[in-house]
Amino acid sequence: MGQAGMAEAAVRYLRSGRSLAVEALPRPELRCVREDERAPLEQAEFRRVLGSFASGVTVVTAPGEEPAGFACQSFSSLSLDPPLVAFMVGRTSTTWPRIAQAGVFCVNVLSAQQGELCRAFAVSGADKFAGVAHDPAPASGSPRLAGTLAWIDCTIHAVHTGGDHLIVVGRVDALGPGDGDGEPPLLFHKGRFL
Repeated sequence: MGQAGMAEAAVRYLRSGRSLAVEALPRPELRCVREDERAPLEQAEFRRVLGSFASGVTVVTAPGEEPAGFACQSFSSLSLDPPLVAFMVGRTSTTWPRIAQAGVFCVNVLSAQQGELCRAFAVSGADKFAGVAHDPAPASGSPRLAGTLAWIDCTIHAVHTGGDHLIVVGRVDALGPGDGDGEPPLLFHKGRFL
């Protein structure tokens, strides 16, 4: 059966209303990466090769007495129904525990003119919101940064392990274009902004 035939069969099956029973995988334990799980390659080479993939850049924020935020290039849409997004964060992040405690976050999609803003949110231990214009996102109250291309306001839906990172899935509660909509996006490629 060719690809067209397989696609037609899949559509017929889905339209039939029959459900396919799928067993859920066991929930993974939150643990460190063991020595026997490490790939036989250098981290510098891994970073160099994967740096060939250009990615958009965001700032993930959360509300609090002192709001939290960090620069994030590992953001992606995940599901249309239900509306889900995902981002990855390093397990050693000092900002992630504050976002996790809030239980909500806002993804701010940066424009090409916001490279300095991104650098400010990539620094650890500084007052990242000093002089940064923002207002509360409508559902979560997370900081919604001025000048962005778009914002996505979310509730934490699930957190999964992924080696030395965590995969955070968010349920989208509200979203919209930012006041920088129409500008080109900020892209990261081979260790620098484009």
